[in-house]
Amino acid sequence: MDIEIFKELVKTRSPLNTDEIHLFMDSMSDAARRITFRLNSAYHTQEEVRELLSELFGYRVPESLRVFPPFYTDFGKNITVGENVFINACCHFQDHGGVTLGDGCQIGHNVVFATLNHGLKPEERGDTIPAPVTLGRNVWVGSNATILQGVSIGDNAVVAAGAVVTKDVAADTVVGGVPAKFIKHI
Repeated sequence: MDIEIFKELVKTRSPLNTDEIHLFMDSMSDAARRITFRLNSAYHTQEEVRELLSELFGYRVPESLRVFPPFYTDFGKNITVGENVFINACCHFQDHGGVTLGDGCQIGHNVVFATLNHGLKPEERGDTIPAPVTLGRNVWVGSNATILQGVSIGDNAVVAAGAVVTKDVAADTVVGGVPAKFIKHI
């Protein structure tokens, strides 16, 4: 298994339930932790942060990306960020299923992006089921929000602090609460 085969597999949203897949995921998580430990263990300039994130993500991140560590991920190779993105401290990217942040996104403290779920039946709990999280352009996610697998958030939307987003969010709207519900149009 390699990263490109894995990325194609998760696009199918099929359960990740073979020994080969689990061993690959464990190996990738070890590699991601090595980089995030370096990122989070000392002060770094924004240029140094971008260098470490480029290594972690597997591509050259935009020069306009700003991230305030600590930053956490358990995979790292399925995160895509656009131009002028800001990610505040203590965010968690469970990116096996893919996390995409469009241009101009603003991510508050302690935001969680969760792209894996488990089977509901006890005999299926060991299965992990991937689905991407996709944010359009200029999305603002408030502190302590959680965005769950398979959710897409439209351009210019705002997710209120502390929200748990379980369904797609329309462009130009504000959502909040647990689970997140429509509050108003922008």
